[in-house]
Amino acid sequence: MNDSDISDSENVYTAGRAGHIRSFVLRQGRVSNAQQRYHTEMMARIGIPYANALLDFDAVFGRSAPRIFEIGFGMGETSATIAEANPHQDYIGVEVHTPGVGSLCKLIAEKNLANLRIIQHDAVEVLRDMIPEGSLDGVHIFFPDPWPKARHHKRRLIQPPLIATLARRLKPGGYLHCATDWENYAEQMLAVLAGEALLQNTASGFAPRPDYRPLTKFEQRGLRLGHGVWDVIFRRR
Repeated sequence: MNDSDISDSENVYTAGRAGHIRSFVLRQGRVSNAQQRYHTEMMARIGIPYANALLDFDAVFGRSAPRIFEIGFGMGETSATIAEANPHQDYIGVEVHTPGVGSLCKLIAEKNLANLRIIQHDAVEVLRDMIPEGSLDGVHIFFPDPWPKARHHKRRLIQPPLIATLARRLKPGGYLHCATDWENYAEQMLAVLAGEALLQNTASGFAPRPDYRPLTKFEQRGLRLGHGVWDVIFRRR
């Protein structure tokens, strides 16, 4: 895909190959010896290098199956749990932080997961350059950085241009599932997804948490303390 293949809405967000407003900061977090070891060993096997070329998912996974794309998997516990519970589906997780990538690599090795691949790169660029339109059965964006200060809201991942890009990568009937524990961000998610003409809400507002999204320890602790969690699930028309 080249620049002429990118719609106006995508150009607004990306502002060129490397000029888009990033929703993440590459922090120099400590990488444990185990995370580094599994990162080195496993990424050579299950990692997909970033490239300005569309992926052939059947070649990547060696089969034809439903494909789910996840943006920002953190330390990977939820990703590994979902992939293990759904061996008939293939998963592509995108994350920039090495400790999290190493952690998920360890889980993939321990659980012997054959249906999960990792791309360690900026998800906006991966979507733009590597994911064919109409190729995804689902997208997961669970607990993205809320950037709670008002002056930082422009850095939030869920913005209209990105959602337009994601909607076009979905197959008809494919779903986009976002979740957050920040009510203000949840309201923004709901408004942004409702504003995308290709998407339709699966609920009258916020959706109940589906069984496939497991509760994290952090989420369980927050719920016990009375904190809210909001799921937003839309489908492509």
